[in-house]
Amino acid sequence: MSYSNQLQTNISVELQDQGFLEIMLLSIVTTVPCCVFLFINVTLLFTLRSKPVFCDTSRYILLFNLLFADSVLMAEGQLMYIIAACKITMTYPVCGFLNMLGYLTNKISPLTLVVMCLERFVAVCYPLRHAAIITVRNTGVAVCVVWAFSSLSVFIQGLLMLKFPFAELESLQMNDVCGKANTMFDPIAADYDKVYNSILFVLAGVVTISSYIGVMIAARSASTDKASARKARNTLLLHLVQLGLSLSSTVYNPLLVSISENLNSVIFVRIQGVIYVCIIILPRCLSALIYGLRDQTIRPVLMYNLCCQRFSPLLSVAQTKAKINKLVT
Repeated sequence: MSYSNQLQTNISVELQDQGFLEIMLLSIVTTVPCCVFLFINVTLLFTLRSKPVFCDTSRYILLFNLLFADSVLMAEGQLMYIIAACKITMTYPVCGFLNMLGYLTNKISPLTLVVMCLERFVAVCYPLRHAAIITVRNTGVAVCVVWAFSSLSVFIQGLLMLKFPFAELESLQMNDVCGKANTMFDPIAADYDKVYNSILFVLAGVVTISSYIGVMIAARSASTDKASARKARNTLLLHLVQLGLSLSSTVYNPLLVSISENLNSVIFVRIQGVIYVCIIILPRCLSALIYGLRDQTIRPVLMYNLCCQRFSPLLSVAQTKAKINKLVT
C-alpha cells in the first residue's frame, strides 16, 4: 500500500488539537523538501529524454522507470499529506484510486532496482555478451514485466477492497480523511501485504547481494576491467541502501507505534513529520543524486538543465552545448 497514507490517517487525528500555525509549519517542513526533490527528479526525467544516448542505453531506460515511479509516489504521498493536514474528505472511489496508485508505484521501485542490479552484474561478469543480452528490447520487456507484476498485486488488493460494505453506506462521501484503514477492514489484506513485502524484500536482497558477490569475484579476474568492476561494486552497494530504504514501510508503522506509546501527541506529530521526510521523501531522491552526480554522462546535461540552460557563465551557449554533445556521444 502507499505507506504515506497511513501517516495521513494518524496525523489527521493528532492534528485536531493543533492550531493553524502548527499545521502550516508541519506542512512546510514536508512540502519544501518534497518540491525541491520533485524538481530535481522531473529535471532528470527530462534529461533522460533529451539525448539519444539516454534513450538507447538500457541502464538509463531503467533509471527513467525508477525515477518516474519514485516521483509519482512522492507527489501522491505529499498530496495525501496536505489533504489530511487540512482535514479534507473525499469519496470512497477517489480514495481507493489514490491508495492503489500509491501501492503500485511503491512496488515498482524495488523491482526496478533488482533489474538494475542484474544489468550491472551482466556488464561486469559477462562483458562480451552484455550487448547481446541487455538490449533495448529486452530492457523494455523487463520494464513491462515489472509493471505487470506490480499491477497484479494491486489488482489483488483491489479485490480485497471490494469486500468493503459500500451497499450499507448512505453516501460514498467519506466522513474521515482518506486512508487504507478506512476502506479495507478485511484482515486478509493486512496479511497479504505483509507476506508480499517479506517475499519482495528477501527476493530483492538475495539478488542484490548475489550480484555484488559475483562482481567481487569477477573483479579478481585478470581479464576484468578493474575500474568498471569497482564502479559496479559501489553502484550495487548504493542499490542495496536504496532497496532497504524503499522497503522501509515494513518497519515504518511499528516504529510510529513504538514512538507514540512513549510521547505525548504534540511531540509525536512533530517527530512523525521528521520520520516522514527521512523515510518517505529522502529515499525517493537518492536515484537522482546517485546517478545525477556520479554518472559522468548525465551530470553535465543535468546541471545544464537544472541551471535553466545556463551551464557556465564563462562559456557561451554554443560552447556549452558543444561540450555536452561531446560528452554524450
